[in-house]
Amino acid sequence: MAHEKNHDYHILNPSIWPLVGGIGAFIMLFGAVLWMSPNAGTNQPYMFLIGLALVLYVMYAWWAEVVEESQVGDHTPVVRIGLRYGVIFFIMSEVMFFAAWFWSFFKHAMYPMGPQSPAVDGVWPPVGIETFDPWHLPLINTLILLCSGAAATWAHHALVHENNREDMKWGLILAVALGAIFTAFQAYEYSHAAFGFSGNIYGANFFMATGFHGFHVLIGTIFLLVCLIRLQKGHFTPEKHVGFEAAAWYWHFVDVVWLFLFAAVYIWGG
Repeated sequence: MAHEKNHDYHILNPSIWPLVGGIGAFIMLFGAVLWMSPNAGTNQPYMFLIGLALVLYVMYAWWAEVVEESQVGDHTPVVRIGLRYGVIFFIMSEVMFFAAWFWSFFKHAMYPMGPQSPAVDGVWPPVGIETFDPWHLPLINTLILLCSGAAATWAHHALVHENNREDMKWGLILAVALGAIFTAFQAYEYSHAAFGFSGNIYGANFFMATGFHGFHVLIGTIFLLVCLIRLQKGHFTPEKHVGFEAAAWYWHFVDVVWLFLFAAVYIWGG
């Protein structure tokens, strides 16, 4: 009785994962520096890949523990509010991350650096750059991603408002499938780009902004797939579904970022 829980909070047990995650991140960073080093014999990706594997394992193991905590009842209503705040702050940090790439793109578009002075001799896009037609594959990808977001919303509505796990399952399957198709189409687009990453600021901005978005699409697709697997295991109820809610919020964030990329980079910037 002395150890009986009489409060709404979750007192965490000591965990090794923050330490292991920090070590993995350091190894990954150190390995990336060696990988990019011009010195012969050191520019190999092996240490970077070891650190990456360690970080990925920590992510899997740590989140598995969080899922287990939710299943045994540690995620009380007060704890779930804190988790939601954490997801919101994380998405806010992601917004600022993409704001940096938009800032760089708009800055160079409005003040392109020419041989003499900015905004006089400069041309945007740079001479020789053949941009993508936004009304072909980029438009198709936009519709695919929006349909995927609608499917995720359908799954959320099916769970919260109808407790219909079958509709939730098919909504998640459709969202994951469309996310995978988007990634495949973007890879196809990259393979047919008439410009490269290096040698011009347009290509650097384009591939960094759209590439990081594509990476987020991949992460979001995995996030939704994990929710589908958890649904098959009997997780989630109309009252307790923070993990799925976080995935849906993240997916809608990815949708909105793409709309800005499509309007700014493909249409306006092209």
